Amino acid sequence: MFTANNLNSRQPYDGWSLDDRNPKVIESSMPLWEWFYRYYFRVQTDGWHHIPTAQKILIVGSHNGGLAAPDMYMCMYDWFKRFGTERLVYGLMHQNVWSVFPTQTVVQCGAVRAHPKMAIAAFQRNASVAVYPGGAIDVFRPHGMRNQIYFAGRKGFIKLALREEVPIVPMISYGAHDTLFVLADFYEQAKQLHEWGIPWLFGVDPEVFPIYIGLPWGLAIGPLPNFPLPVQIYTRVCPPIVFERYGREAACDRDYVDACYQKVLMEMQQELDQLVYHAS
Repeated sequence: MFTANNLNSRQPYDGWSLDDRNPKVIESSMPLWEWFYRYYFRVQTDGWHHIPTAQKILIVGSHNGGLAAPDMYMCMYDWFKRFGTERLVYGLMHQNVWSVFPTQTVVQCGAVRAHPKMAIAAFQRNASVAVYPGGAIDVFRPHGMRNQIYFAGRKGFIKLALREEVPIVPMISYGAHDTLFVLADFYEQAKQLHEWGIPWLFGVDPEVFPIYIGLPWGLAIGPLPNFPLPVQIYTRVCPPIVFERYGREAACDRDYVDACYQKVLMEMQQELDQLVYHAS
């Protein structure tokens, strides 16, 4: 069985341990998050009564606003404000991020490697897990798709929920994708240049190569970090999604996984459409 302590060769804060999470670091970050929450993004939120009191859940979110992903941090602030820093929740962070950004603080706030073994180990501790299936492709989707739930066909989170028999609680937002303006994605062109010998930005395949307008660059080319514009953000925790079948057999049934994936997409899109309508 995988545990957080059986990787003796791992480096500190590399995302392969659940024990690096530090409630004191989270508490020290709360005043800064609160300032952004109240004054910079002026967050309005609802639906937090849908979070079960003690049950472990898989939180599934849609990414917005470039690498800054401000809606994600605002939801983190809401979670800790409402449930305290001791209630365990871990966020699955994409593999590429570990090669690019300093990770000590985010790991101490609960980030772990986006790997099924890490999620399963967290569930074994009765912790909840947060995942953003669309990753970089979602967070840098063109501005014209800003009100669209887009997971790029990635269904690993469905298999995880079915195997571990946990409900999915969707978390959506509106406004965060206006904190920068993604004009287009030129990944295929950048991939061609890479094949001609031009190295990838940061030395890793970014999966997306956007051109966007935003701070601090003005016009940015590639998945560069950004500082979000002060746009009001609306977040919503949606009702839990419970499937008819669970277990390993269900997780290995491709047609059933596809049907569950479409159900999650449809329900999240309906909730986002309502949120956009009421916020506009």
